[in-house]
Order: sequence, then C-alpha cells, then structure tokens
Amino acid sequence: MTTTEESPARPALTPLRQARERFLTGRPLPDGVPDEIVAAWRRARFFGVRHDLAEPSEPLPPARSALLTAARPVLERLAPALASGQSSLVLTDERLRVLWSAGSGPGDEKCHDLSEQEVGHNSAALALRTRRRAEVHGPEHFLDLWQDVSAVSVPVLAPENGQVLGTVTVACGLCTGCTPHPGAALAEATATAVEAELLARSRTTERALLDAFQRAAARPGAAVVALDGKNRLLSDAAAGMLSPGAVAVLERTAAANGSGRDDTDPSEAYGPRERVGASEPTRTSEPYDLSEPARPSEPYDSARHRNSSVAYDLELPDGTGTAHVTPVRHEGAVIGVVAVVEPPADEAVRPHARHPRVALAGRSVPWRHATAKAAELARSREPLLLTGERGTGKTALARELLRARGDLDPVVVDAAEGPVDEPGIWATALASDHALLLRHAERLAQADVAALNSLLDERPDAPLLLTFTPGTPPGPCLQRLLDTLAARSVTLPALRERPDDIRELLPELAPKPVPGRPPLTWTLDALRALERHPWPGNITELAHLVRALAEHRQVAGPVRRTELPDLVREGPATRQLSPMELAERTAILESLRRHGGNKARAAAALGIARATLYRKLRGYSL
Repeated sequence: MTTTEESPARPALTPLRQARERFLTGRPLPDGVPDEIVAAWRRARFFGVRHDLAEPSEPLPPARSALLTAARPVLERLAPALASGQSSLVLTDERLRVLWSAGSGPGDEKCHDLSEQEVGHNSAALALRTRRRAEVHGPEHFLDLWQDVSAVSVPVLAPENGQVLGTVTVACGLCTGCTPHPGAALAEATATAVEAELLARSRTTERALLDAFQRAAARPGAAVVALDGKNRLLSDAAAGMLSPGAVAVLERTAAANGSGRDDTDPSEAYGPRERVGASEPTRTSEPYDLSEPARPSEPYDSARHRNSSVAYDLELPDGTGTAHVTPVRHEGAVIGVVAVVEPPADEAVRPHARHPRVALAGRSVPWRHATAKAAELARSREPLLLTGERGTGKTALARELLRARGDLDPVVVDAAEGPVDEPGIWATALASDHALLLRHAERLAQADVAALNSLLDERPDAPLLLTFTPGTPPGPCLQRLLDTLAARSVTLPALRERPDDIRELLPELAPKPVPGRPPLTWTLDALRALERHPWPGNITELAHLVRALAEHRQVAGPVRRTELPDLVREGPATRQLSPMELAERTAILESLRRHGGNKARAAAALGIARATLYRKLRGYSL
C-alpha cells in the first residue's frame, strides 16, 4: 500500500484558475503559482495536448493483462456501490492505458489513455511518476473538461519487487478544502486489495512451480533445477553437479521463456528476449510429461521456443552436461522452467564446486528459496548475514552452512551473553583461518560494532557469518555494518509464512523416542490447529511445545487437539474479514515484515498514526 502521510497544502483554486487562463492565452503568470503545476502545464503544451480536447482518444484493442485479471474480482465488488454516486473508479496499467472503469462523475468522457502525452497533467500520471498517492484538483488539470473534477490516484505495486504495475484513480466533483481527497481511502483500499490478489496469485504460481519440480525430482538421484526468475529450486544432485556458470545459463533460459506471460500472445512479452549465450539448444520436442524424457523433433527454432511451451535440450558450459528444459505452464501462462540435467555420457559426474547441502526440514517455496540463496552465498567464505524474526532458525542454518562447506570448528561468539570483552579474539580466529559465527549481532555494544567494522574494512573477504534479529532501530555504527553486508544477506521467513512445513518439522523437533514410548504422532485436527497458529516465537516456540508434549503427556496414541495449549487449540479469531479488511491486514503484515517488526516505521510507511496501527493489530489479533 502506497500512501502519503498528509496531503500537502493546496493553492487556492480561484487564483489558480485565473493563472491557467493567463497561461493558455500566453500572458505572464502571477506570482505564487507552484512551480510543479506550471511545469506540468508546459509539458502538456510541449506534447501538443489541446486544452479544449472534446473527443477522447480512440480505445486501444483489448490486451491481456495480469493486473486486470487479478484486479477484476476486487473492482467488480466495488462497481455496484459506484453506480448511484457521483464518482468514478479507474484502473490503468503501467503505461496509463485504462483497463477498467466504473461509475460516473463530472468530466467523465471515458478517456482511454491517461498519459500526459494524451491528456496533460492528471493524478494518475503524477502517482506513476512519484510512486505515491497523488491528488490533482480543478484548474491544476490542463484539460477544460476536468476543470470541475478532483481526482486522487494510488500506484499499484508488484508484491515481489515493488515495480509499479499501474494506478487506481477515484474522481469526483471539485472539492475545495478537502484534505485528503474524499476518495483517498477508497483508492488506497482498492490498490491494497489488488496487491493482495496479485500476491495470492504469485504464491499460487510458486506452488505450481514447486509441484513441477517435485514431479521431476521424484526419480532418485535426478539432477533437477526449477526457476521462475524469483525462485530457484535445486535437487541435491543438481547442487553438486552444476557450476555457477551453468546455473547462470539456466537463469537466462527461464527469463527467455517469458516467465509469467501468456504464451499465446507473444506481443505481450515483458521485453526483448535474450538468446542464451553461445550454448544453443540442440534439439526440440513437443510439450511432454515431466516424467518422460524429451523426444527429438525438428531443428531448433529460436522464435518458436521463446514463445511456446515446447521442451528442448540445452548444452551447459563447463562440461556440465545437457539440460532437458521444459517450460512450466499454469492457467495458460508460462511461469518458469524445469531443467533435468544429464552429465556427459563419456565421463563420470564430477562436482564442480563444494555446494553446501542444507538438511534442515522444510520444503515450502519461501523456505527453499531462502536456504538455496544462503547455500549459494555460502559457497565462498566471504561474510554472510542471516536475518529474520526470533526463533526462525538462523543459528541452526548458520551451523549447517558451516558444516556443509567444511568449517567444522568455527569460533562462536554470542552477543546476547554480554559485551565482547576482547574483540581481538575475532581477528585472532580469522588469522588462524577459522570461520567466525557471531550470534545476535543486534545485541553488540557500540565499541564491538566499531571493532567489527574496522575488521571488515581490513578484510572484506573474512569468513564471517552473522545472525541478526530486527527490532529497535539500529544505531549509525550498526547500520553501517548492516549496509556493508546487505548484498550478502538472506532473510529467513517466519513460520506463519510457511505453515506447510510444520508437518515436516514435527518429527525433527521431537526428542528421540525412549524404549517403551512410541514416537509422537498427531491427529489431523491437531495438525490443522498447529498450521493455523501464528507462532510469534516461530520454530523455537513450536519446538518447546513438542518437547513439552513428549515429556509430560500421560495418554497413548496420536496427540489430539484437546491436548494443545489454549491459544493453539482455539486458533485465531473466527470472525470472517471482509475483502478490504483482508487486504488491509495483508498490507500491515507486509509493512511489519519489511521494517523488521518496528511498528513506528510500519505505521509511517502505511501513512497512519501509530495508535491506529496498534488498534488495527488488536482488531486483527496480530
């Protein structure tokens, strides 16, 4: 959700209307006209926009739009409420082409393009340029037909990378002295609901990619890679076989297959396709079941492969072998690729690098994405930062990464145990080629952080692995350390973001069974309760519950829901939230995650008071 904390004071509209008339007739402007408005009027004149435009632009041919597909359920729920009012709601894409509109209001001539090149200054163009909520009132517009219109627009951001996908605009009759615009809340809520729909659809495609990966990796020892531009899944065999260069070629292959696009309409591709280096695909096949090998067919056709679901073979660099690449489709769109790698027939499989193999439980997309990235970064012994909420498994993952790459005797320093009296121990450990694991970097005293910054200035490639739990805003010294390590950092997901992993975690967290006592098992009802619980303490909290049950339960058989603690057994509030409430709850959780749980920063980013955030947190039981 994108907001401004407060709408800026607007100039009086009557003098501004007179200034606009002087501008249009070529007379000097009076003092006091905001520079940004004059600049907008001048841009419209430069683009050749007619201020007395009466005929709207010709409608563009309907285009496939992932944004409109995700937004349509939200917009159609709102359309009936707009029919009886004097306001309109408009959705545009990133080029300000109108994808959907409803309602009616003054000056509603159904323009099909809101770019400044077509209609001059308007709130949608301003929101797209500034990436924030924007308002434009009456004479601030360049067009005559919008002189009695007030409009507010909010950009819609992609959930995975923050890219602006389009805008939501609410327009009504001219409102003077309204701060903020009376439609601002509707525009904000609509944009947030659309972003929530986009996020849900993104997670659905991640699940489809994971399912395709698991089908391909079902054969024991199969070297399988699945990629979609955001996620990278590797089987153990692939992690031991592929060189960094081979992985990079597969990444480019995923991009060239137009991940996330409807391949029945190549003109809607994200951008120019890239041919994969000098390693050309050598043979093709028709679309095939992942359980079967590719079949030879006609010679390779670059254009065909770039815009279809045809499987093909790709020779990988570094003598790695051949990848049988299959685009993965979901709901008619190509969302990624799965590659099954076969080593050269005339030589044995030889690992190209010592890849850490992370054995911690969990196969959800967020967890595998985080651990795969951590394993990739840990190939080198350069500094690595693991961040995440308390109890997410940062230290366990750090020890596993160190063990997997052969650092069996690291020096471990825990800042939570108190000040580090002798920071020189770090330099001594590194000088003896021992890796250093520093836990709870957020607890370091300022002098220790300064010493660590100096150490990294001297040895930027030091084999250092840190864990950090976001919380209170870091001081300047610690912030410098975090900035230094930002490029080599991994954020572990909270347990509530990967409930699918709970069933796999339970046997790993349970104590070893003692003679005469069977291992813990769970009823389906109990498992569902565990998966619905938000787990504020994450894996640590779950482990404590499992150990307590294993040690103290007096009954035999599977653990029943009635044996769980009250908070877990009763589950979250059962009140059904409205679509707007669900969207708002999602926006709050995302803002809290981005700001490490800091409620003050999250509230500021959302454009609401801290007290309002606390009230909403209580209302949603967060």
